[in-house]
Amino acid sequence: MANHKSSVKRIRQTEKKNLQNRYYAKTARNAVRDLRATKDKEAAVKRLPEVSSMLDKLAKKNVIHKNKASNLKSKLAKLINKL
Repeated sequence: MANHKSSVKRIRQTEKKNLQNRYYAKTARNAVRDLRATKDKEAAVKRLPEVSSMLDKLAKKNVIHKNKASNLKSKLAKLINKL
């Protein structure tokens, strides 16, 4: 267990942030999965900017790597153009 007051606080903050990051990452993964499963092109085109924005925000906060966000966005765009 930590001995310093500041380190105890950092542990609390880290646990809270980890929980938030897990939630947002899981939400983004679900959004990507739902977008991939969509067969309707109009709905997919409408949903793509929202999902791209989610991925960009995660990359900005270093929850996921920026290249991973770019790869996902690129693959989703290719998939939607194929519909």
